Amino acid sequence: ELPPSEFMQVADSTWLVLSVVSNGREPPGCQATGVTKIARSVIVPLAEHHVSVLMLSTYQTDFILVRERDLPVVIHTLAGEFDIYKEESGECVPVTCDDVSNGFLKPKPPASPTLHPVQSPQTRFCVLTVAPDTLPAIATMLIDVLFYSHSPSWDAATGSQDLDSITFFSFSLIEGYISIVMDAETQKRFPSDLLLTSSTGELWRMVRIGGQPLGFDECGIVAQIAEPLAAADISAYYISTFNFDHALVPEEGIAEVIQLLQQRQESGR
Repeated sequence: ELPPSEFMQVADSTWLVLSVVSNGREPPGCQATGVTKIARSVIVPLAEHHVSVLMLSTYQTDFILVRERDLPVVIHTLAGEFDIYKEESGECVPVTCDDVSNGFLKPKPPASPTLHPVQSPQTRFCVLTVAPDTLPAIATMLIDVLFYSHSPSWDAATGSQDLDSITFFSFSLIEGYISIVMDAETQKRFPSDLLLTSSTGELWRMVRIGGQPLGFDECGIVAQIAEPLAAADISAYYISTFNFDHALVPEEGIAEVIQLLQQRQESGR
């Protein structure tokens, strides 16, 4: 419904959403196990089969987006470990390899994936949700933060962003569930009684992946972060974007995460 605009760029791929559910059912409103918990069984195998994914964590669950043209490879890759269903007219219908065998090509072994640089700003973040009926009460403030807040500081000499004070704000509305990621300073601008977080109220630190825009064609970027964190049993909240990928980890574990990723970088050289 959005009119064409010179200011809006649209990727040519159509994406499908995969939701990984434990034991065939997911209780409403349950907390997700984290992207790292599905790394070995979903993310890494797809990377090995040269399937590019976008990762979107929310307060309620995690979603993996794959390009529609890659669906046959996705089904063949995951069918051995998962029962796979597609949604038709609101109903979940089982999918078999035979349903998507037409046009399936066994993927070529991928080249060694590029290990992108990772950076960790000092900013502390909160992962929050809001009851849908209270959203109007903070709508004006949301618009102000999204569109009118100051841009992150840039170093005029180098043309780079000051990563000590990175600006990051994420808002998603999926099937009525709202998820928000904001820095701790921005959170103070909102009414505390309307923003809901986990009982521990933990703060998160960010690992940002990429030294330049990543695009959508490369595979293995999510696996680069998720696989070592999964091996160390460290949970992560992950958001892919066109320019960079972002993994949020509990603040108390950031030193271990940086060490693990540095070791990964050194071993991949």
